[in-house]
Amino acid sequence: MTDNTLRSVTVERTSTGHFVATNARGGTLSFGSGSDTDTEFTPVELLLAALAGCTAVDVDIATGRHAEPDRFSVAVSGHKISDDLGNRLTDLQVTFSVSFPDGEGADRARAILPRAVKTSHDRLCTVSRTVEIGTPVTAKVEDA
Repeated sequence: MTDNTLRSVTVERTSTGHFVATNARGGTLSFGSGSDTDTEFTPVELLLAALAGCTAVDVDIATGRHAEPDRFSVAVSGHKISDDLGNRLTDLQVTFSVSFPDGEGADRARAILPRAVKTSHDRLCTVSRTVEIGTPVTAKVEDA
């Protein structure tokens, strides 16, 4: 693989159960372990947000060429289970709730919305494609 295909983040522990992820552009995102008093996203919630966010970007680009939406939200849900395969999510569902104002451009945006969602799911969204197809994950410990 070439350097232009590489995507990466670095996660640093800030305190017990609290972390900050930093991307190559310097953006940061705090997350935590999900204790009762912790409002930060958990890693599982970040995965759900990544699913919603990835496909939302695709659909927004496709429909936004025609009209600005009045409402655009994406809900993602799944069940966290533990079985012989270990901890994982099942029954992932991505639900779009989008509305457009009246007008010719908005009519086009409404018309392509289902196709844009399907195309994102079937081909474009790297996150959902990776989850559905599956890819090996390697974990290693660097010499300290």
